[in-house]
Amino acid sequence: MSVLPFLQVLVNVVGSDLHCKVGSAPRVRLDGRLRRLDTAALTSQDTEYMATEVMTAEQYQRFLETQEADFAYTLPGFGRFRVNVFRARGAAALVFRRVAEGAITLAQLGIPTVIESLSLEPRGLVLVTGPTGSGKTTTLAGMVHHINTHREAHIVTIEDPIEVLHHDERSMVNQREVNIDTEDFNTALRAAMRQDPDVVLVGEMRDVETVRAAISASETGHFVMSTLHTTDATETISRIIDFFPLSEQKQIRLSLAGALKGIICQRLVPRADGHGRCVAMEICINTGRIADAIIDPNKTHSIQDLVADGDFYGMRTFDQHLVELIRDGIVALDDAMTASSSPHDLTVALRQRGIIV
Repeated sequence: MSVLPFLQVLVNVVGSDLHCKVGSAPRVRLDGRLRRLDTAALTSQDTEYMATEVMTAEQYQRFLETQEADFAYTLPGFGRFRVNVFRARGAAALVFRRVAEGAITLAQLGIPTVIESLSLEPRGLVLVTGPTGSGKTTTLAGMVHHINTHREAHIVTIEDPIEVLHHDERSMVNQREVNIDTEDFNTALRAAMRQDPDVVLVGEMRDVETVRAAISASETGHFVMSTLHTTDATETISRIIDFFPLSEQKQIRLSLAGALKGIICQRLVPRADGHGRCVAMEICINTGRIADAIIDPNKTHSIQDLVADGDFYGMRTFDQHLVELIRDGIVALDDAMTASSSPHDLTVALRQRGIIV
């Protein structure tokens, strides 16, 4: 059985993901929920054929050896997909994530204008964080596009796999894919320093050496963007520090306080009109007080309060953004409560604004 008709359905219904596994009909994730397609359950022969259908011979051979495969796949006329193939109880299973063939601009995404300012920083480190499926790739692609259309620069991206394709505008963009163009993130990041980059995008900081190289690059005059699977600014700082042994953490705090420009944490929340999801963001800009809180481990816990009080700099907490989204009728109260970091504090804020009683 071919997977192509199911990919076409995914695109036609504007879903985000397609799941294919043995013993179940394929399912499409639509507005955050997995919906079963009206078709027969898949057999092991079906999923194995699907795997060979979307992989090159080299990718399939690697899959047979490692039981895992990550790559990008383009279906002409329908779009581009990030694909993960794996073994589950001995049979092939596949998950397709639909990605844009070209970047969606920051203006089209409707995110705060401070993100545009962060994108055009000449040097330093910006982190986009959130759980899997929260739109980090889309936000980063929008930031790369903004740089590409506003700066004459050399942009190097290191991705696993390449999802959104960028074409040269004012900038020159070189996109490198792990396992195809380079061995791993750390190797590519070290090599990038010899490629005269102005901007470096690291798809994910997975280990201490990649984190170390990213911070070092941002300290030496490059603008570096990357991602982490953290929920808010405080956790992001703690996660980076915890990558390192205790003997190095004081120096890393100093380096991070000097190099960090901002942290963008995001979650997707269902829209009140039932048409898709919108992004709720926590934005932390590295001011002097934020830098002090990064340096001093006894003050790191205060970052959340500093973000809440940093409206002048374009900062906001998740709950502050959720209050705006509820006030404007974009998200429903119940969905906002589910997404909130602190439903109690969100309720108090809504009552103070007179939005609920």
